[in-house]
Amino acid sequence: MTGKTLESKLAILSDAAKYDASCASSGSTRRDSRDGKGLGSNQGSGICHAYAPDGRCISLLKILMTNFCIYDCAYCINRASSKVPRARFSVDEVVRLTIDFYRRNYIEGLFLSSGVIRSPDATMADMVEIARKLREEENFRGYIHLKTIPDASPELIAEAGRLADRLSINVELPTEAGMKTFASEKSPSQIRRAMADVRLRKQAAGEATHTGRKPPRFAPAGQSTQMIVGADGSNDAAILGESTRLYASYQLKRVYYSAFSPIPDSTARLPLISPPLAREHRLYQADWLLRFYGFDLGEIIGASRDGNLDLELDPKLAWALQHREVFPVDINRAVRELLLRVPGFGVKTVNRILSTRRYRRIRYEDVVRMGGSMKKARSFITAQGWSPGGLVDEAGLRARFVPPPEQLVLF
Repeated sequence: MTGKTLESKLAILSDAAKYDASCASSGSTRRDSRDGKGLGSNQGSGICHAYAPDGRCISLLKILMTNFCIYDCAYCINRASSKVPRARFSVDEVVRLTIDFYRRNYIEGLFLSSGVIRSPDATMADMVEIARKLREEENFRGYIHLKTIPDASPELIAEAGRLADRLSINVELPTEAGMKTFASEKSPSQIRRAMADVRLRKQAAGEATHTGRKPPRFAPAGQSTQMIVGADGSNDAAILGESTRLYASYQLKRVYYSAFSPIPDSTARLPLISPPLAREHRLYQADWLLRFYGFDLGEIIGASRDGNLDLELDPKLAWALQHREVFPVDINRAVRELLLRVPGFGVKTVNRILSTRRYRRIRYEDVVRMGGSMKKARSFITAQGWSPGGLVDEAGLRARFVPPPEQLVLF
């Protein structure tokens, strides 16, 4: 590490942070410096780009404090036995980078994670000190997301929640068996205790005290977690089942899925499973259906023989093709729950349909203007002046939606 410039450290530690997917900035309390006090903002549009649920793009400085680590998790490129270049920022260097990048209008906030050095408490203390200096010395009001170390003391986690907008604790792998095999130095029970502590502290921060005053804020944007997909051989049913339990148990804002790619010097220790990014994408789509569209896990996975999602079709379309008896749906009569199951219809489109049909009947052209993806939806709906005819029962309907085969480039 001796002799490394700030720029070379930034190159190493920003690249190392790309494997951390749990980076989003929605849901916090509003703070900005338009009143002339402080600097920064955690609102508005906008060197990582995270997307809020409403589609806003938030620019964050996404770095590791260090990629040195005392743990040797088999799936992690920064594990102790890895031969990757190493670097470490000081507390003041991270503070200076964040402020300099903000002043240049490059970022609106900071996402900070780290390898574990010396001990979990020592590492967490440095991360908390970075957040404290930004908030209290630099008066920074932008967004801060801290990746919490589960083995750190509750007092440090409490201080992190006071300073940061969001905390996240990685559950790492979907099963305890996978953790025991590939990350034996980490404790699934300790990870879940830390997540439970964050949940309880956030709940307490929202309750009035006996004096009628609210206690200090705690991670107003909540907590999230990340799960490595494909390293331990778990199928999609197991992954989504664990995600469902995590959402319910810890009131998570988001579970992030990170597709595992074998690391050259560790593949002998891991199953040779390299899921395409399509699998990660399908898991996000299925997660969305479970949370916002009224689907349950059995419906999404039920028709699969191996417990995995169909990589060729999005989960809602795959479900619709397996349940053609439900369709076509009359968009002028169907209830909200059924409209949400139409392929190509999102929540906004369904809300517009329900709002408009109170005043008049809806035509095919109206749904196009409302934002419906009619390439998918047209086979599954009826509207004023439109019927799919025999499309919904067509034997080759699936082929209409599957991407055509491509000739591989051999030379």
